Amino acid sequence: MSPFHLAFPVKDLQKTRKFYEGLLGCGIGRTSDRWIDFDFWGNQITAHLVDEADHSEPTNRVDGKDVPVRHFGAILEWEDWGMLAEKLQANEIEFVIEPYIRFQGEVGEQATMFLYDPSGNALEFKSFKDFDQIFAK
Repeated sequence: MSPFHLAFPVKDLQKTRKFYEGLLGCGIGRTSDRWIDFDFWGNQITAHLVDEADHSEPTNRVDGKDVPVRHFGAILEWEDWGMLAEKLQANEIEFVIEPYIRFQGEVGEQATMFLYDPSGNALEFKSFKDFDQIFAK
């Protein structure tokens, strides 16, 4: 797969760097006083400093939970997902949706968790025991 690029708004570059580099372990690419490039599991995401962020984010019901519609994240190996979930819990990160197994026993069964970064951007980390299930219908 080719890496993707995503640009997203943030309110504080120092808190953003601490979260993505320090907590999530993302490498740092180019930076300026208004943006930071992160290596997000092999993808380039760019945090852009904004003066005002929109706080009206819609949700959608999925598997009985209110999933933030605008979100991004990474699909990790099963063991890596578990280690990240444990690390986030140990750091007392507040989850939007706690780590759990979604669609258990169905096509597309996956481990998932949702959280917000310091600027309120929703992140989802998920995993499939069988990566062939990622696009299964």
